[in-house]
This record gives sequence, structure tokens and C-alpha cells, in this order.
Amino acid sequence: MIDRIDLAPGYSISRLINGLWQLATDHQRRAVDRETAVRDLSRLVEAGLTTFDCADIYLGVEELLGELLQAYRVAGGRLADIQIHTKFVPDRSHLATITRQDVERSIDRSLGRLGVERLDLVQFHWWDYEMPRYIEAAGWLADLQQAGKIRLLGTTNFDVPRMRELLDAGFELVAHQAQYSLLDHRPEAGLVELCREYGLGLLCYGAIAGGFLSERYLGRGEPMAPLANRSLTKYKLIIDEFGGWELFQDLLKILVEVSQRHGVSPSSVAVRWVLERSQVAAVIVGGRTATHVDENLRVFDFSLDEEDQSRLDGPLNRALGPAGEPFGLERVPGGPHAAILKTELNRLD
Repeated sequence: MIDRIDLAPGYSISRLINGLWQLATDHQRRAVDRETAVRDLSRLVEAGLTTFDCADIYLGVEELLGELLQAYRVAGGRLADIQIHTKFVPDRSHLATITRQDVERSIDRSLGRLGVERLDLVQFHWWDYEMPRYIEAAGWLADLQQAGKIRLLGTTNFDVPRMRELLDAGFELVAHQAQYSLLDHRPEAGLVELCREYGLGLLCYGAIAGGFLSERYLGRGEPMAPLANRSLTKYKLIIDEFGGWELFQDLLKILVEVSQRHGVSPSSVAVRWVLERSQVAAVIVGGRTATHVDENLRVFDFSLDEEDQSRLDGPLNRALGPAGEPFGLERVPGGPHAAILKTELNRLD
């Protein structure tokens, strides 16, 4: 039985969300076979994983989901059975000059790509707090919500002070998306409490650290740069912040032992750990194919007990980091975490 949760009255999502960043054209080394992709996404829906995460900057993904919705509609399905969460991510170079018309144009573009009249959830991201117009831009999104183009609003990767600023300004948010995993506890430094205070659900990415939290890395030597893709590069940096490869191996060894105790994969335990954290509404997992759908569904077949938590706490209590606000390291100009980000993909110009 797949767990579901209400993000808002009358709006239910699956607690595993299919994340489609890896289907973006700038991420793939070869072109996506769109027919195969739509067939795989349809299988996820059939399995009960009905909620998808994308963004206006995941190039080609909103269009792909539009094809999924069209195929589902032709097959006689109700579009209300599928939930699509997208994002509004203006380019960093555009923050100082962004206008109401730009925001509406971006939302209209997402509506057109998806082929819908209203977006289910729009998650707002802002690259640079030195450009303090995020309150203004959030207000324009709220206006578009009032106009019926957006059902629900959320945020992604905001820190606690700016989140509180938005919430205290009266913006009605239902969710916040943040990185959260066994390796990255930064949401526990104030964000979880803020979400509890305002009744927001956390939508968490990075739970399996780009695949590092799996048995295939146990006992392997530390990988050296350059790594195969941006995702591995990103999460290897998190492992370095966590305490390095040796401590990561200690955690992974226990993770594998806990997974064997429950008869599931280590990745399922890593996802389950996040699902059981306070204020977590759902975990976003890579859903580019249906290959791992059965394995993913196993996260609903077990819970972690006190013995499991105690064993995992051993290496977790020795972790050095990551420290600070969620997405704080990623905002440091010239830093290694910021270096892998692409901040100019919206292309509103």
C-alpha cells in the first residue's frame, strides 16, 4: 500500500515523488527516447506513484510530462489523478531586472508545456539574496495563484530567515523542498521547526545521495574527480563535508546491515530514514525509468525501529557536517558546491 499525504485540503500526493531532473536535456549524454520515457512514466502512475517533480529549468521535462498527461487523457484517465510539481527559477542574471510580466510569461510557458489550465504546485527558487526582490516576485506568483493559474505555492532551497520573511509577509505556502539525507542534516538547524510552526510539508531530495547510499559503493576506494556526472560530483562533495570517505564507509556498512535485517535494499533504508523525519511529507527519488519501481515501493513495507536508529546514530553522531543553512554551501560564491550549479537555464530572454 503506497502512503499518501494531504499537502492541502483536497490535494493528496504520493509520499514518494518521481524526480525527473535526470531526464533534462542538459543532463543526459544522449537524447531521451520520448516514447520509452512516456511509457515508463505511465508505469509509475499505474504503480501508484502519481506525483512528479520537475522545473522550468529542467529542459524538455515539462514537455515530456505534457506528453504523459496527453497519453493518460487519451487512455481515459483523469488528469486529477496525476500531480505535477514544477518550479519557477529565474536566471541569476535576471534577478535585478525581473518584472511581473516575466513571471507571468514563465508560468504561462509551463502551462503550455504541460498542456494544463492550472499548475498543481509551483516551487519558488531565488539564487542570490543580494538581489532582495524575492518578496516582490513571490507577490506576483501569489497574484497568478489568485488568477487561477496556480493551485498551490511552495519554495525550494530558501534559508530559514528568508522563509520566515516570506511567511510573515502573508504568503500562503504549503511546502518547502530541501536536500535531506543520512549524510545531510542541515534542515534540522531551524528549517524543520519553521515548517512545523507554519504547517509546511518538507519535500526532500538527495535521500540516496545520487546513488552513493547503495551497496555497490561498500568497500570501494574513494572515487576521484572527474566523476561521471554532476549528480555524483555534487554528492561526493556532501560526503567530504560529512566527514570523508572512511566515515561514509562506516555508515554504509551499517546501512547495508540494517537493510539485510529488513530484507530491502540499502537505498530503501536511506529513503525510509528521511520519510520518518519530522515534517517530511515526501521524498523525491529519481523516476526517469520504471526499472526500480518495485524496489522503491518497498519503502512502505517496513519501519525503522529503535535498534536500527541506534546503530545508524553511531556514525551519524561522528559526522562533521555539512553545517549551516540548507543550500548555504551551494550559495558560497566561487565555492566547490556552487561551481557545479547552472544558474542560467530559464531563458526568459
